[in-house]
Amino acid sequence: MAGQFQSANLFRVMDESFDLDGLATLSTPERRKLLRALVALEQEGAPTPGTSWKWDAVLVVIVGSCILLAAWIGILAVTLPAFYHTGSWRGAWVGFDIALLAAFAATGWTAWRRRQLLIISLVVLATLLLCDAWFDVVLDVRTAGFFASLLSALLIELPLALLAILMARRLLKLTFGQIMRYEGLSQPVPPLWQIPLLGPTAGTPLTRLIKERARRKAILARRRRPAAQPPTASEVPVRDEPPPR
Repeated sequence: MAGQFQSANLFRVMDESFDLDGLATLSTPERRKLLRALVALEQEGAPTPGTSWKWDAVLVVIVGSCILLAAWIGILAVTLPAFYHTGSWRGAWVGFDIALLAAFAATGWTAWRRRQLLIISLVVLATLLLCDAWFDVVLDVRTAGFFASLLSALLIELPLALLAILMARRLLKLTFGQIMRYEGLSQPVPPLWQIPLLGPTAGTPLTRLIKERARRKAILARRRRPAAQPPTASEVPVRDEPPPR
């Protein structure tokens, strides 16, 4: 620990067991150094979130769903009729508008209470507004209400959806910026698509699932085997050998 800090002022504070008056005398770079050191110590023995096999299973399901959905879109594109008389038209739109109203209410309540759930509410609200604009315009093609639906989408639904997305992005960046500040980092917040998610980054979800399944089978086999019986070659965990010198 002592070798990581070169400031005499910081050494004095450390020797005084983090006296609050001494901590107040630290400069901003010294406080950030101290924060980075404490975060590093805390992360050494802490469990890593998102490393469970269930997380990889979810990712595999998502990828498989994307493939199936792409195939289903192709089937619908060549089989669905251009026009179709449907039932429960009133129930479909009233139910959708109730869901949209609930999203607006949830967004307003979470904004008023200043809760982190506001980010999710904004994303849900933007999604419903985009769906509303899409179906209003597409389902009114070749009808008398097409231009009214188009103007409503361009002037109301789409701007509100864009505003909700920008607000959610802004809140996420503010949250990450606060976390980086508490960890002693001073650089600006990177774009959201560059910020890694918690969990493993090596390998693919499918390969990690296969390895996890093999590890579990080996553990079960060792538990069922008598104590005097040595493990077989397939049950011994495979470890990466060091490269030859």
